[in-house]
Amino acid sequence: MSCPCGHAADAAQCCGRFHAGEPAPNAEALMRSRYSAFVKSDIDYLFATWHPSTRPARESLLPDAGTRWLGLEVKQAKEDGETATVEFVARFKVGGAPAVRLHELSRFVREGGRWFYVDGDLR
Repeated sequence: MSCPCGHAADAAQCCGRFHAGEPAPNAEALMRSRYSAFVKSDIDYLFATWHPSTRPARESLLPDAGTRWLGLEVKQAKEDGETATVEFVARFKVGGAPAVRLHELSRFVREGGRWFYVDGDLR
């Protein structure tokens, strides 16, 4: 079974290893693994990979009932030392509503050898 992040690799060998505790090697890998965590409703991983300075309450990360993630497209990823940006489009549906496109330019920071999601601007 391919990984929800869009890579053809098996989920366990792709994002699953980051969910199991291995640090993501770059911001794009972290962003992809966070998308996969949204697909799997892995709230613990999302919380742990969100930078403490901008992290919301854990309860706010609970998925809406009936959310179905439809795909991810990474448009670009740029690293500059300990900071990075990743532009992506994620598609999802909630219940019987039309599909939604979430287009975001996300900011990441590396601290203590680990990447963290900081925030993002919707496009």
